[in-house]
Amino acid sequence: MAVDMETATLFTTGFANHIPTGALLLVSDQPMIPEGVKTEQSDSMVTKNFVHEHVEIGIDALRMIIDEKKTVKHLKLTGKPTKMAKEVTYEEIVRNLKNRIYAPVYFLMGEEDYYIDRIADYIIDTVLSETEKEFNLTVTYGADTDVANVINAAKRYPMMSEYQVVVVKEAQSLKRIEELAFYLQKPQKSTILVVCYKHGSIDRRKKLAAEIEKNGVLFESRKLKDSQIPGFISSYLKRKKVEIEPKASEMMAEFVGADLNRMAGELEKLILTLPEGARRITPEQIERNIGISKDYNNFELRSALVEKDVLKANKIIKYFEENPKNNPLQMTLAILFNFFSNLMLAYYAPEKSDQGIAAQLGLKSPWQAKEYMAAMRRYSGVKVMQIIHAIRECDARSKGIGNPSTPDGELLRDLIYFILH
Repeated sequence: MAVDMETATLFTTGFANHIPTGALLLVSDQPMIPEGVKTEQSDSMVTKNFVHEHVEIGIDALRMIIDEKKTVKHLKLTGKPTKMAKEVTYEEIVRNLKNRIYAPVYFLMGEEDYYIDRIADYIIDTVLSETEKEFNLTVTYGADTDVANVINAAKRYPMMSEYQVVVVKEAQSLKRIEELAFYLQKPQKSTILVVCYKHGSIDRRKKLAAEIEKNGVLFESRKLKDSQIPGFISSYLKRKKVEIEPKASEMMAEFVGADLNRMAGELEKLILTLPEGARRITPEQIERNIGISKDYNNFELRSALVEKDVLKANKIIKYFEENPKNNPLQMTLAILFNFFSNLMLAYYAPEKSDQGIAAQLGLKSPWQAKEYMAAMRRYSGVKVMQIIHAIRECDARSKGIGNPSTPDGELLRDLIYFILH
């Protein structure tokens, strides 16, 4: 197989500079057969019909790598993409549960424990009264049971109650789980079976998934992207009738990250520490109660780099060096890598505006794109590629690769100097 000169140049340059490189080729000719020889007409036809879709595939592939930490080995377009069935959301499930509209089975799967636990706990807490729970609530664990016992429990009739609830926690440890499909062909109407399948998901193409979707609820709980964390914070607090200032939300998002169970715990702590009558969380309150500095944090460091404010950036990294426990290098590198990777994607946005950048990066609102717009004015695409490579190199050195003794503070100082100059 031949590779064109431009692609070969990209790969050799990437290899020489230790930059991971991939290619997505749009082939417009097949020179080995007579009808496949490229002509001006055939080339125009391919460009007109496929280039836009090709670029979209490339952008989706980059997002997959950055957001989901996956590796794309091979993508093949075999025709028009088929429309996926609409997935049920957490909000829809909770809304139906509150209205006492129950399904005979809830199969809760995915990488994010938070939503799985919340749905299961809500069903356990609200479907049955305390008296009914004594005879009609069964909670078991996948490692301690088998499919036959789960089916037998689900087939029982409730005692002095309209429903019985059967919950299987840690169902990823349940052997031969696909055999549940036989029960799901005709599930017991008076049973609410809740299967909590964490840290993974079942194959949606298999019979088990088809039977669940036909007779119950199949819910996949995905990890939130970094850009979605402030939205989660606002929604969580809104349910508690509490507001949060945008800067305070960013501080929490960067300090806690995408661990939603931990985030919920920290937010509950902040709610409890609000002064009597106050319903708004501020950066000062976070500084007092969580231990994050409102002036010296990763959010402010990122802002200093965007503005190329050398003095402010150096003050922050000096503070980080003096307080390594609260400001670990790995967290800072992850935030910088995410920002500059997104900045690289922003250069490919069809529309270079707040709205266009927000759409390209999947940001919740255009105001979140303002930093990227400012950074694009101060950093070239080539410099951003070099920065991403420098962050990777710093990460490797912080783990001892090619660096037996340089402390984290010095590594960060060198990296920030390189970014700013």
